[in-house]
Amino acid sequence: MAPTCLRPLLRYRSFAILFFTPLLLLPLPVTVPTREAKCAYIIIIMAVYWCTEVIPLAVTSLMPVVFFPLLGVQSSKSVCLQYLNDTNMLFVGGLIVAISVEQWNLHKRIALRVLLILGVKPALLMLGFMIVTAFLSMWISNTATTAMMVPIVQAVLEQMDNTEYDVTMMEQATGQTNTVIELQEKNVSDPTSVQVISNGQVPDDPRSSEEKKMKKRICKGMTLCVCYAASIGGTATLTGTGPNMVLKGQMNQLYPNNNDVVNFASWFGFAFPNMILMLVLAWLWLQCSFMGLNFKKSWGCGTERTAKEKAAYNVLKAEMKKLGPISYAEFNVLIMFVLLVLLWFSRHPGFVKGWANRLFPDGEKYITDSAPAVFIALLLFILPATKPKFIGWNSSLSDPEQTEEDIKKPFLPAPLLDWNVVQRKMPWSIVLLLGGGFALADASANSGLSAWLGHQMTPLGSIPPWAIATVLSLIIAVFTECTSNVATATLFLPVFSSMAASVKIHPLYVMLPGTLSASFAFMLPVATPPNAIVFSYGHIRVLDMVRSGIVMNIIGVFCVTLAINTWGRPMFDLDTFPTWANSTTNQ
Repeated sequence: MAPTCLRPLLRYRSFAILFFTPLLLLPLPVTVPTREAKCAYIIIIMAVYWCTEVIPLAVTSLMPVVFFPLLGVQSSKSVCLQYLNDTNMLFVGGLIVAISVEQWNLHKRIALRVLLILGVKPALLMLGFMIVTAFLSMWISNTATTAMMVPIVQAVLEQMDNTEYDVTMMEQATGQTNTVIELQEKNVSDPTSVQVISNGQVPDDPRSSEEKKMKKRICKGMTLCVCYAASIGGTATLTGTGPNMVLKGQMNQLYPNNNDVVNFASWFGFAFPNMILMLVLAWLWLQCSFMGLNFKKSWGCGTERTAKEKAAYNVLKAEMKKLGPISYAEFNVLIMFVLLVLLWFSRHPGFVKGWANRLFPDGEKYITDSAPAVFIALLLFILPATKPKFIGWNSSLSDPEQTEEDIKKPFLPAPLLDWNVVQRKMPWSIVLLLGGGFALADASANSGLSAWLGHQMTPLGSIPPWAIATVLSLIIAVFTECTSNVATATLFLPVFSSMAASVKIHPLYVMLPGTLSASFAFMLPVATPPNAIVFSYGHIRVLDMVRSGIVMNIIGVFCVTLAINTWGRPMFDLDTFPTWANSTTNQ
């Protein structure tokens, strides 16, 4: 509880931040009436509003539309163009495809199938949850993935617990230890039912306190692995999470002649191995901290399934059975999804000519990753969700059993995706947040603020680049715990770009680690929606998440530093300062 004297101040906190921040910063544009100072004035106000969230993030993102023209930083036309540029269209197209996957439960089918294949031994079950969550987060939102996976985890854990309780009760009542065969034939009882012994008393839970503690630890580990895997998985693809799109947009904004150095294929080639490494290390850390390193118990090599494991497997099978056979709509969505991924990878692979160059004149110049994303999104509103019925033109020649209603039906049934669904599920606030960030980056470059910041950072040239990248990654990883990951990337990436220009290192050498680190929100429930979803189920405390999250942040920064200094160097030619960066630093 806050001290009594501070309570009135806390009550007016939002009001004070909202109105006093612009007033306190007003001397900056008044005493230094340059475009750079005016641009910095708006950026600092937006940074404070984003960090404190006194008004919605998306609303703060609209401030450049009003204040940049009023202060003479940029024209309204230039500012507004940034809110739905090429990068935002790529993001929107990718999200529409993700919404179609969610709409037809294709993500749940993929998740259950992988879990059934991997098995239900404790270590493998956790690994299965993490692999599935990370894979789905690569393509659909981290929040939607977590919201789908946590109830599955919850159901599996509850069934395992109920079965363990039944086994213990039967062993105590009969004195027998070999009850596994009987449990195979026993139907799972209602989890709310309570057994009563002959004297009418309800027995206490016979499991030892050590077993109960172990069960709690397993619950914590299994639920935490989902939110961590969701954040890690989103880093693997360009459309997987907001900060990646911020980098793509700001690279195009700050370095328009960058030869499309950051595209879907190049990002995947760099970030996917990093995601795999992080996922394995995170799995080992969660195993060690919540389940211990008992390989025989966790892996169960050469042993039969216990009653708990059979119960977990049965839950997964029952969930899979509820989905039924794959539907026509699911199959169509799967085809569209695979086609989109193939189009992204083959547009500009780098080592050979892509389809954009082979099929269209100057295709590499005109076609970006947004074109296939929006093309597939358009198809989802056209392709039918059920098989169309071919009816003859002449009703007299058609099947006599065909009813008049069938004839009146349109040839094309309802499409795979309906606009009302997209409107309801599309995170429009993120689209505006990205646009606001691109407007800031563009104004910083054109007003001269980026060049001024770069000159101030020239002394950093004496520090080794790898040390700069590591320190910046740590700063971002801590900062993103308290602020939206998109807002964090939006605020810091233009600064990193200016710093790279001043010390003559490749901009991606510092911007790539900064972007990835913006997704490392592992320590607090409020840091990211997946953490909040997991925390809401009540298995973990804030302290549990902080303890695990600190190590996860260290793992993340270590993996990013390793990636940027090994396979990242030849992929992006990070050892040289590119000409496209040099030619645009003074814009």
